Amino acid sequence: MVAKAADTEFLRDKPLVVDLDGSLLLTDMLYESFFNVLPIGFHANFAAVRALTNGKAAVKHHLAQTSELDYATLPYNTCVMDLIQSAKARGRKVYLATAANAKHARAIADHLGIFDGWFASDEKTNLSGSLKAEILAAAFGKNGFDYIGNGPSDFPVWEIADKAYGVDLSNSVKRRLVALKDNYIALDHGNAGRRPWSKALRVHQYVKNLLVFVPLATSHQFTLANIITDVIAFLAFCACASAVYVLNDLLDLKSDRAHASKRARPFASGLIQLRTGLLMVPALLLFSLMLATKISLEFIGVLVGYFVLTSAYSFYLKRKMLVDVVVLAMLYTTRIVAGGVASEIQISQWLFIFSMFIFTSLALIKRYVELATRLDCGLPDRSDRDYRIGDLGVVAALAAAAGLNAITIFALYVTSPDVQKLYRHPRALWLICPILLYWIGRALMMAHRRLMDDDPIVFALRDRISAIAIASIAAVVIIAI
Repeated sequence: MVAKAADTEFLRDKPLVVDLDGSLLLTDMLYESFFNVLPIGFHANFAAVRALTNGKAAVKHHLAQTSELDYATLPYNTCVMDLIQSAKARGRKVYLATAANAKHARAIADHLGIFDGWFASDEKTNLSGSLKAEILAAAFGKNGFDYIGNGPSDFPVWEIADKAYGVDLSNSVKRRLVALKDNYIALDHGNAGRRPWSKALRVHQYVKNLLVFVPLATSHQFTLANIITDVIAFLAFCACASAVYVLNDLLDLKSDRAHASKRARPFASGLIQLRTGLLMVPALLLFSLMLATKISLEFIGVLVGYFVLTSAYSFYLKRKMLVDVVVLAMLYTTRIVAGGVASEIQISQWLFIFSMFIFTSLALIKRYVELATRLDCGLPDRSDRDYRIGDLGVVAALAAAAGLNAITIFALYVTSPDVQKLYRHPRALWLICPILLYWIGRALMMAHRRLMDDDPIVFALRDRISAIAIASIAAVVIIAI
């Protein structure tokens, strides 16, 4: 029989021992340390690899000592916290016992202020499984404590504990624990369903990958073969982009948890385990490359270049003022280039230059919104970004300038001989200029009035006026053809 936590409201004098990774926390401190250290640089990561020769405990120790985590923003399991508070209210002793490094255990114990003591790994000893059971048996005696755990490594401890608590157990662990402790207590914080996976993969951002169809649309080469090829290219970029989004979220755990809305992201909030994300990245990349092989070697080269550039952005370039917005513009433009390569359509210089300017403008608006949010919330300048809140005016001016330059490029295109070859009524395209002027100007005004999200493209997809503007541009193009 499996009991529920609510059924145990009676006094117990035996101490309550709590596991950390996956139990008290909805995350794992080894992976937290790893992703915190990963962006630091080659020397720190090489030292971690070198520590592997001395065993898992040495690696944990190195990563813990090198990492700088914010323990206050870590995702704590509310079910476990409630149980601990209830035990403390009844006068019970509560201890933390974890395979995480002692630095993390001490910091979390100090932050929460609810533990009477703690047990943790050190530089030479990995306090897990049978070793943890031995330590706890020596401290409290066999059946002298209750234990909260979450996985297979906790079975040696559950075996010698009086009462067993299981946190979000898998079906296989549940079956084994029932055989060991048929009255164990389940602590489940509920299944979030598919939504966290959709958010982690950024499915709503897939619309950006529709840019691969732009060369096909602007060249009017609508053949079945080209359409099928671009659909495959679209799917390949969706998988690749999802891999990058997951990687970026894993690297941005600390900053995301300090953000008003980003703290709810699946990895930052603990809805999806970090080790799962680590496996998702290569799996998505492999799927993306498998799709790319159906197109051409040239397309594979563009896709790999996109991944390398966006990875460089995630690890380093996003921390460099203005370099970050230029890279973002290049990443958007790369999607257009990839569409041309996939369909073997030559990208015009007009389309390339226009894309760089318009996407630079949108990237600058994104930065403006981020800085404005920090200003309104009274937050200091971000230490991991090279922008200052005082740069708001300059960023807005640069965004407007880039947007107006994009419109100028489009106007020059309308007057060029190239447009005569593709449109029977090219003068109709002049109507697009005032629409673009209005839309870019309005986007800047919405950002200034704090009515825009931190991603102007996502805002445009939800904004009724933006939808009308896009539909109007499409109608003008159809008339011109």
